[in-house]
Amino acid sequence: MDINFYVNVALKLIVGLLFITLLINVTGKGNLAPTSPMDQLQNYVLGGIIGGVIYSDSISMAQYIVILLIWAALILITRYAKTHIHAVGKYIDGEPVTIIKNGKLLVQNCLKVNLTAKEVDFKLRTKGINDIRDVKRGIVEQNGGLTIISEGDKDVRYPVVMDGRVNPDVLDTMGRDEDWLDEQLAKQGIHKVSDVYMARYQNGEFYAVTYQDQ
Repeated sequence: MDINFYVNVALKLIVGLLFITLLINVTGKGNLAPTSPMDQLQNYVLGGIIGGVIYSDSISMAQYIVILLIWAALILITRYAKTHIHAVGKYIDGEPVTIIKNGKLLVQNCLKVNLTAKEVDFKLRTKGINDIRDVKRGIVEQNGGLTIISEGDKDVRYPVVMDGRVNPDVLDTMGRDEDWLDEQLAKQGIHKVSDVYMARYQNGEFYAVTYQDQ
């Protein structure tokens, strides 16, 4: 039995575990429940690095740590860029796409997100939708999930601003415009949308949180 081999594997496992714990604390626990394809890819690659290296004698501990640090740097740079640069965030994570509007299926938008008719029908069935005409809005999220807002739904939460950016599709769903949004923000002493971390409208009430709020 080669004791050195098992000791080396154990040390690499320990380093990998410590690194994952540190990375989760630095980047946030959102990576544990990925909301975008990029989040999933980051987890897959990290798992591949750790799983592929621990059994390899040709890669030293120092090289292993350097590889982990390089990947961590790429993750942090990517997260910073997509959070602070809208074009980068849109390119990497994409944006929600409306595929059903006021009971009408938007075929071109379905094709835009590479959804076949069979897949759309399956997603609707899993949401308990029997008649597409009952759907006010059907939105494909960044992670591929389908969000349904049915006609007559109550207690719907409308995320009108996220990360300092207005969601025009949500405003359209509500039957509102950006002038209405500016008025609501002004009532709370907020004069720039870019200062808003999150704003939502629910049960007739408008709620906004800025980056400065503690």
